[in-house]
Amino acid sequence: MVHKIRHKLETTSKEACNILIDVLIAHGVRRVVLSPGSRNAPLLVALSRRREVEKYVIVDERSAAFAALGMAGQLSGPVALVCTSGTALLNYAPAVAEAYYQKIPLVVISADRPKEWIDQDDSQTIRQFEALSQFVKKSYDIPARCDDDTARWYVNRIANDAMIEANSGRRAPVHINVQLDEPLARLAEYSNKQRVIEITLPSQSVSGSDMETLLREAEGKNVLVISGFGEKGPDLEYGLNKLASLPNVAVLTETISNLHSPKFIQAIDRTLLAMERGAEDCYKPDLLITVGGAIISRIVKTFLRKYRAACQWYVGIAETTVDCMQTLTRRIQVEPGAFFRQFANSYAEKTSSESDFAGKWLKLYEKGRKRHELYLESIEWSDMRAFSTIIPSLPDNCRVQLSNGTTIRYAQLFGDMLSQDSFCNRGVSGIDGSTSTALGASLAYDGTTVLITGDMSFSYDLSGLASQYNSGRFKIIVMCNGGGGIFRFVKATSDLPELERYFEVKRDIPVDRYATAFGFEYFEACSEDGLRNVLPEFWNSEKASILAVKTDNIVSAETLRNYFKRDK
Repeated sequence: MVHKIRHKLETTSKEACNILIDVLIAHGVRRVVLSPGSRNAPLLVALSRRREVEKYVIVDERSAAFAALGMAGQLSGPVALVCTSGTALLNYAPAVAEAYYQKIPLVVISADRPKEWIDQDDSQTIRQFEALSQFVKKSYDIPARCDDDTARWYVNRIANDAMIEANSGRRAPVHINVQLDEPLARLAEYSNKQRVIEITLPSQSVSGSDMETLLREAEGKNVLVISGFGEKGPDLEYGLNKLASLPNVAVLTETISNLHSPKFIQAIDRTLLAMERGAEDCYKPDLLITVGGAIISRIVKTFLRKYRAACQWYVGIAETTVDCMQTLTRRIQVEPGAFFRQFANSYAEKTSSESDFAGKWLKLYEKGRKRHELYLESIEWSDMRAFSTIIPSLPDNCRVQLSNGTTIRYAQLFGDMLSQDSFCNRGVSGIDGSTSTALGASLAYDGTTVLITGDMSFSYDLSGLASQYNSGRFKIIVMCNGGGGIFRFVKATSDLPELERYFEVKRDIPVDRYATAFGFEYFEACSEDGLRNVLPEFWNSEKASILAVKTDNIVSAETLRNYFKRDK
């Protein structure tokens, strides 16, 4: 939800302070204990101009904190504390420790110097961030500069997250450290509307009253659901399928979400690439629902940050407020399968939308599929041509491990063709350890495990080959395109004169010799016909096997770059 717009008022010029106070008030803070100081002047001014909050001034911070503790112990809501920089914060420690063990939600707000002045012999500067970390549920640090939309979004998200942490789960104090630079006393006119992120508390299901709230929020809205990686299950697939049957709901899934249905849009990038310029508003959701881990598709993130949903839910048990699209309004702390089964059944009963939102997305999906197939017919031998041959040939019973870089991005383009369960280290998206991860997966799965990797990722993790556990169930396909193909594709590096020497580090990786050294059977393909001919033998080999697919790095990068050019 968005907090209602206030009339303009003259207050501190430090916008971060105003945003912070707005969010605290929206989350129910009605009492604040203040201790005077100069560095915290903007915070004191911001609070002094707000009638919604009762202010109590107590000079000694130690006494102030205990007074706040006493108030909060008698109230159901949180009480805030505000102090200046330096040792003032440390005087809060005894009362904050007591609040932690009493499970009382104090909101500790400390003013601080900008971080570049810490340890520079400037007065009243100490290492304040996380100074109370042993006795607060979480610590937050707000930077000094708040002069653009991204900075404002960050402050809003931090403030929302702090209030959710203080009041949900194990209630406890939180610490918000606010860096403030000079001048401190300047006033300005301020008027804003602040997004308030609400929370549906952790449970096995959604309570009746909470479900009614959710149904009201979703009523009459065009809904877009996006699933990233995560643990799939029958309840999740059932719920998403039921939602995808509704005319106002479109469900987008990524390759490694491992959710398959003809009702789902399973190739996000190629679908969005088919969107005509100027038609974006037709596909903009009113309600965005996200589930699972980090989204791979940069295109969908860019689209949803520009064409913003009015509200967004994140479904799943999370320790932090995940707001990748910058539109989050509700955290639903419920196991995704249980939530979607329950919500889909209730929503299907109550909704009577005549929207064609789902139909528009499915038509766009079909347009993207045709565009994709026409493009494949026009290209020469390259990484993309190789993937168009490899993906359909995968054994039915295999599980696929994908390395980071271009490999996972290519797989995304063939999402509806990749029916096998697939996995990738997308938690932090590093190239290290892809081979070892696949090895471990092969030891836990009785069928065939197939690793598709780039030559740079392959050479980075040669230790994954040096195992006594290699078996015929472990197959590796190495895309040999000279190393670092992703750097020819991404804008940040593709045109740099240093590309080949410092980013690609072009090398002819001796995959054949590595295969021999570590006891793998070796196969090789340098053309489409060669790949088609060798794949059956590769799949049928009873040994741990490596297939090197050799392509030209410049042709492959240009082919991928042209694929991602939007239709006019």
